[in-house]
Amino acid sequence: MFTRMFLPCRRAMCCIGLLATLCLRVGPAQSAEFRSIGDAPAIVYDAPSVKAKKLFVASRDYPLEVIVNIEGWVKVRDAAGDLFWVEKKVLSERRMLLVSVPLVDVRQAAEDNAAVVFRAQAGVVLEWQGQTATAGTPPVAPGWVRVRHRDGSQGFVRVSQVWGL
Repeated sequence: MFTRMFLPCRRAMCCIGLLATLCLRVGPAQSAEFRSIGDAPAIVYDAPSVKAKKLFVASRDYPLEVIVNIEGWVKVRDAAGDLFWVEKKVLSERRMLLVSVPLVDVRQAAEDNAAVVFRAQAGVVLEWQGQTATAGTPPVAPGWVRVRHRDGSQGFVRVSQVWGL
């Protein structure tokens, strides 16, 4: 009877030890890495192979979070939290953001009372223009990000209203 009770406890202790070791090896959290689909739509797969099941076609500029890089393939996460694979060659370094609220006011300045330059609906893709000052531009207030629409319109949105940061 003692042996039966001891084995599950021993297994539990081994599992706890393994988890603790893994946690220590992971180290401090790193910031997320984001990419976007390049200039042409791309096929999304359920595994890292062109022979894998094709899930859907991701549109140009679609923002994605990089999870894993392996031999020409990248495991990515989209704004909905879904995981899938794309060929590394279809990804762009250009940082794109996805509007994540029903309607966002893109403002002339990083202030709630600034004039509205344009409005964008949920799912609209905006190009990330940064959060720091560049030559000839004022610094961006905390909690805001500078964006540009595909038509060239530019402005500022709250970080909490977009996905991809």
